[in-house]
Amino acid sequence: MNIDLTDKEFRRLLDMVYIGNWVLNSARAEDRFEDYDLVQEKLFSLCGKNGMRSLVQTWHGHVFPSRAYEEGGIHEAIADYEDAVFFDILAEELARRDMSRDGENAEDLAALALRMDEYLDEFEKNGIANLRVET
Repeated sequence: MNIDLTDKEFRRLLDMVYIGNWVLNSARAEDRFEDYDLVQEKLFSLCGKNGMRSLVQTWHGHVFPSRAYEEGGIHEAIADYEDAVFFDILAEELARRDMSRDGENAEDLAALALRMDEYLDEFEKNGIANLRVET
């Protein structure tokens, strides 16, 4: 298979592969999905031939994204995504809890969306500063 990409498209593909592999493997210890690691390595190994040598480093014969690559903003993009997902999930869980407590049907998507929006507005204004955990 051959795919013709511009340098910019190739660079974007590297980012997508890195982010995908991060999502799949970053929380795994010994049971990583190695086939994804290998695809990432295969793509990053093409960097040297395409004028992007600074994006890779070699260790024990394997090609990895370089420190420069990893510190170049990719983790900020991942963190932005993780924050958005965190607040969306938290808002939904709190809205469902409230609806259950109030005897409402949590499957009523319109009501659920309204409650979620209230939480999301709060999180946008104050983050988690006003959250309290009571036991």
